[in-house]
Amino acid sequence: MRHETQAADIREFMRELGLAVREEGRVYFTGGVSAVLHGWREMTVDIDLRSDPEPAGFFEALHALKEKLEINLELAAPSDFIPELPDWRERSVFIARHGQLDFYHYDFYSQALAKIERGYDRDLDDVRQMLRTGLIRQDKLAQCFEQIRPALLRYPAIDSDTFVRKVSVFTEP
Repeated sequence: MRHETQAADIREFMRELGLAVREEGRVYFTGGVSAVLHGWREMTVDIDLRSDPEPAGFFEALHALKEKLEINLELAAPSDFIPELPDWRERSVFIARHGQLDFYHYDFYSQALAKIERGYDRDLDDVRQMLRTGLIRQDKLAQCFEQIRPALLRYPAIDSDTFVRKVSVFTEP
C-alpha cells in the first residue's frame, strides 16, 4: 500500500531520480507537489510530473522509485487538460538540481487555470493560496486565460462559457 507523499518524500524522489538518469533533463512538478513544497498542504496523494526532455533512463527510474519509495507517480501536466500557455517554461520556477536533472514547479498560471477548470475544492484552495502568496496575480491570470481562450475549441470536454465564469471568480476584484 502506498502512502501519501510529504515534502521529505518529494526531496528524496528528486535526489534518487537525479542520480538514476543517464543524461541531462528537466522535470516539472505540478499539483499537490507544488502545494506541499510551498507548505500550504502537508501531503499529496501522488507526484504529478512531466519531463522535457526525457533523459535516458527516466522511465526505468520512475518505475523503480515508485516501488522503492512506495509513492504514487503520474505523468501529468496542465497542458493535458487545458491549452498550453505560451512561455510556460520561462515562468516555471526552479526548485533544485540533483545529478543531471533540474527540477521546477510547472508554471503557476498554467497550474491555476487547470485547477480552476477542474473545480475541485482542494484545487480551488490551491489557487487561492497561489494568489495569497503572490505566486500568481489576478491581472496576469486573466491575461493568460485570454491567451488560451481561442484554443479551447480543441478541448471538447471543456465548456468554454463555464470556464470563463470560473476564471472570473479569481480574476475580478
